[in-house]
Amino acid sequence: MSVMEWPHHLLSLDDWMELPATREFHVEVVEGVLLVSPRPLSLHQRAVARLTYWLDEQIPGEFTALHETEMVVAEVPLTVRVPDVMVVPTALVETNPARLAVGEVRLAVEVLSEGSKRTDRVMKFSEYAEAGIEHYWIVDLDSPVSMTTYRLIDEDYENFGEFSGLAELEFAGARLTIDLNALTTRHAQQP
Repeated sequence: MSVMEWPHHLLSLDDWMELPATREFHVEVVEGVLLVSPRPLSLHQRAVARLTYWLDEQIPGEFTALHETEMVVAEVPLTVRVPDVMVVPTALVETNPARLAVGEVRLAVEVLSEGSKRTDRVMKFSEYAEAGIEHYWIVDLDSPVSMTTYRLIDEDYENFGEFSGLAELEFAGARLTIDLNALTTRHAQQP
């Protein structure tokens, strides 16, 4: 096992940009503190890829779904999160930015994995609400696969629906259908 040398101080955005790219670890920064965790397992990655694709196919053209893209929540102290899936304006994506500002994100989705459940349900839940992300969805891959959707109302997230099986919901005026059971199966069904 190789040991990577990580900084031993609170990070600035410049420090963050100088870190080496790694596919071995999932890396974020919270209030200047570097958080390093193992990469998600295969079914998590499959679910993220499918959900990103299905969202991108169904949302209005002025938006694009991306996966594992850096989002700057705050510059001082630095907080950079990497949601599993996010939806942002297509015009912004076409400028090909290295990272996105939290104010551009309309929807953030986290797929729970071992070691991230508290972070996704508590820390990111409050961070994303405080940052003003209008929609936040949490997908739980434990059987039966489920998704809880939240919408920002008066600066707090309110539960807008809990789904298992087929999730039918609305985003930006479009009707979305997501087959939650097909997120992790070998052959994805068409939503």
